[in-house]
Amino acid sequence: MDRTGPAPIVELTGIGKSFPGVRALHEARLDLRPGEVVALMGENGAGKSTLMKILTGVYQPDEGEIRVDGRKVTVPGPTAAQELGISIIHQELFLMNHLTAAQNIYIGREPRKGMGMFVDEAKMKADAAAIFARMKVNIDPGQEVGELTVARQQLVEIAKALSFNARVLVMDEPTSALNEVEVEHLIAIVEDLKAQGVGIIYITHKMAEVKRIADRILVMRDGEFIDMLPAAETSIEQVIQLMVGRELAGQHRAEGEAQAEEVLRVEGLNHGRMVQDVSFSLRKGEILGFAGLMGAGRTEVARAIFGADPIDSGTVHVHGAPRQIRSPKDAVENGIAYLSEDRKQFGLVTGMSVGDNITMASWKRFVKGRFFMRDRALTQVAKDYVAKLKVKTPTVEQETRLLSGGNQQKVVIAKWLLRDCDILIFDEPTRGIDVGAKAEIYTLLEDLAAQGKAIIVISSELEEVLRLSQRILVMCEGRITGELDGRTASQEDIMTLATERHESAA
Repeated sequence: MDRTGPAPIVELTGIGKSFPGVRALHEARLDLRPGEVVALMGENGAGKSTLMKILTGVYQPDEGEIRVDGRKVTVPGPTAAQELGISIIHQELFLMNHLTAAQNIYIGREPRKGMGMFVDEAKMKADAAAIFARMKVNIDPGQEVGELTVARQQLVEIAKALSFNARVLVMDEPTSALNEVEVEHLIAIVEDLKAQGVGIIYITHKMAEVKRIADRILVMRDGEFIDMLPAAETSIEQVIQLMVGRELAGQHRAEGEAQAEEVLRVEGLNHGRMVQDVSFSLRKGEILGFAGLMGAGRTEVARAIFGADPIDSGTVHVHGAPRQIRSPKDAVENGIAYLSEDRKQFGLVTGMSVGDNITMASWKRFVKGRFFMRDRALTQVAKDYVAKLKVKTPTVEQETRLLSGGNQQKVVIAKWLLRDCDILIFDEPTRGIDVGAKAEIYTLLEDLAAQGKAIIVISSELEEVLRLSQRILVMCEGRITGELDGRTASQEDIMTLATERHESAA
């Protein structure tokens, strides 16, 4: 443990935690000082979330100790953690859209008046306004949360955490749903909180953010403490190697050649303001990247092709023939699969087993007679795809929610491969996935293209688009503004086209 500088607010030492059949943590440790950011990094499954759940009272450690201000404490639950000044902001926001910002901040502990019989709405709004002022943000405490953008909802979550007089703030993937301007605002707020003496544990997979925001970097692997490093003196390559414990393969540009056969052609596609006169083609064995800033219309193009949103005009040709795709069912029957950026909401039934998620889109093939399923065949084909895609799961009966993000993504891919889809649209394929799992997904996509699958990759990460794509289409304000060769394009080339407004839009 690094003992230089001010005394830690919180220390975790020798933390161990096991679940049935799994050792989640062994000799894990962490220390956090006032006014600093410690970036907590590791692959999915490294033990980051378990360690934070122990710090915030969700889990109890099997061994080890927690100290706050040098004093040994137990944290029997989240309320006890908040009383100790420890709060967490989860990646998934826990807000009630029909309540105001102030009501969300103080829910369950509203200030009272009239001998405690009535909620003091005026004081609650004033207290919320004072916290927003401390954060230097302009949010109306009386506005319903459902009317706020995701970024501003996240600010309400931060205000809620600060309302407990938090001295330790855990931020779990805080920028995963934010655009570049919103990220800058959040980083400014983090800097202000640091200046006020708040210690922040910052969990993220975005390496560039870590270098900008962190004072120290704590790396975990396989449930164990690996190293605590000064952020300013540590390279991204060092952090990645410590996280994965191996050299990552495939830090290179796209390989392979598309075949001559055109499998998808889109002509003059229009859908409201977000898709305007979009035309392109996709060939067998090709990975085609879609780049652009948030709100450029990339996801809307994918949803229109997949039949999730109605098109106003335009045609979609599959294997040279025009197709009427009015619903996702029509798309799947034409061999088109769409893997949404929100895999938990649109790609998986997380409460169901891995096997059921893999086979659900193909159940018709396993019906015996009129009323019975060939369960043994279903189980075997699920096992085959788990092996083929190297899904890390104890059994195919495991609930999908218990898998890491990277393995959940592989389950979605397996579902569509079993359904024999040969056009695969990946929307933000590695969002929320760690560096090691990213490399595995990249290799998998390249293998699928080599087998003749035609792939569209939509990504907000320029490095990812350049890493995977043989061709890159760039969008701005609903239009395709240019096409680039993925082997020679630069990030500057993409950004130039991504900010090139069309004359009519201007």
